[in-house]
Amino acid sequence: MSLLEVRNLTHSFLDKPLYDKASFDLYKGEHMGIVGQNGAGKSTLIKILMGEIIPDSGMINWHPTIRIGHLDQYAEINGTKTIIDYLKSAFANLFELEKKLNDLYQEMAITGNYNRMDHAAKYQEKLETSDFYLIESHIDKVVYGLGINAIGIDRPIQELSGGQRAKVILAKLLLEKPNVLLLDEPTNFLDKEHVDWLANYLSVFDGAYIVVSHDYDFLEKISSCICDIEFGTIKKYAGKYSDFLRQKEHLREDYTRQYVAQQKKIEKTEEYIRKNIAGINTKIAQGRRKQLARMERMAPPGFTHKPTFNFQEVSLSAQVALRVHDLEVGYEKPLLPKLNFSVSGGQKLVITGFNGIGKSTLLKTLVQRISAVAGSFRFAESVKIGYFEQDLKWEDGAKTPLQIISDFYPNLGVKEIRSRLAQCGVKNTHTTQAIATLSGGEQSKVKLCLLTLSSCNFLILDEPTNHLDLETKESLQKALIHFKGSVLLVSHEEKFYQKWANRFLNIEDDIK
Repeated sequence: MSLLEVRNLTHSFLDKPLYDKASFDLYKGEHMGIVGQNGAGKSTLIKILMGEIIPDSGMINWHPTIRIGHLDQYAEINGTKTIIDYLKSAFANLFELEKKLNDLYQEMAITGNYNRMDHAAKYQEKLETSDFYLIESHIDKVVYGLGINAIGIDRPIQELSGGQRAKVILAKLLLEKPNVLLLDEPTNFLDKEHVDWLANYLSVFDGAYIVVSHDYDFLEKISSCICDIEFGTIKKYAGKYSDFLRQKEHLREDYTRQYVAQQKKIEKTEEYIRKNIAGINTKIAQGRRKQLARMERMAPPGFTHKPTFNFQEVSLSAQVALRVHDLEVGYEKPLLPKLNFSVSGGQKLVITGFNGIGKSTLLKTLVQRISAVAGSFRFAESVKIGYFEQDLKWEDGAKTPLQIISDFYPNLGVKEIRSRLAQCGVKNTHTTQAIATLSGGEQSKVKLCLLTLSSCNFLILDEPTNHLDLETKESLQKALIHFKGSVLLVSHEEKFYQKWANRFLNIEDDIK
């Protein structure tokens, strides 16, 4: 049974076509992953399916009886509620039914009239068949699976960080068990063990779902089909992510051959028109011009130019690049016990630990965005830091990537800036768009471009891969492998760093 029909979907964003007459279906029990290069329109598609964005044309038809659950990280929540109260609200209808049952028992006890006992029996049966008396067990399963227990379920929601808040919203969504889940990057705020738990949960989920993710190991575990957004089309592939990659590689080769053949035909036809438009064969030339005008031209292959990152390294002579002594980090009070560690020159250290423990706070302290609560740290005098912050925050969201790079590096000309942005995978059409209107992946590429323009020998990176597509991740990974300076990385993607990291620091060990 088709739960969702998408027909002839056409939509553009700031004159950039995202989809052109695209069509696909979602069937009962189908587990769909959405992939595509950064800026292809994956998050926009979710918003269109939810009715938050009206497409230029096309039909979106949901089955009228289904319940849709959407992971909205910016949903309004009563901040004074505790986490546990918020999670219990997923079962609000059952708690209301319990109240009706108790009120009915109380009424019968007072009046002595037990004629409505059959109503009470129906209420009781409904509660039992809905697993009402196992609610606490269901909540515990999700709380521990997503690591919310480490936050503390009695904490008010208003005290949570953005990632913690998104995790709690996801937990409530899973507890509600809608017929269809729409999840946009659900793993961005989860640690590896919690990503694994979510993958196992979704792989046996009875309902259908559509998931946008750049975590391809995650997609491999959860997907029964893949929808790929490319060249203005949305093409659906059966099977897991690895099956999709094999199929797509063959189609890419075929598409490239067709595109090259069409370009040669266009070039040959245009040359004939130029030579003959004013001569004896003018009618033939005019006819070919009309044919050329009617030709449906293929979009140039978007996969021909992979991003490349080259960090401007300066020598690092120090044997110990960073030394941390009894450092306490946090806001007003410490989040962690005292930290003691060092980073050698050229060493690549990955910091691990559950989400919300204080990894990002540690990095912000080391780059002096926030003050240390106590203790000390010292970088060697020859250290020059390059810092990547995971939050996509800009002083002025209306500025374009061109303007942002120019502000930081006023000596660079527009042509050079465009070239550097293109090298980092930022499409030419995006260089003059307001930064706040770009996708998370495109914004991350602009931040990486800024990083490659600064001279450094010590990279401090906080979740740099969160929004990046596969090709960009691979290019960044390659750059870090060849980087001769020191690296301090926070990342939940083990596959990204396992080839090049040579030391790991699990800060959970200090609080056990």
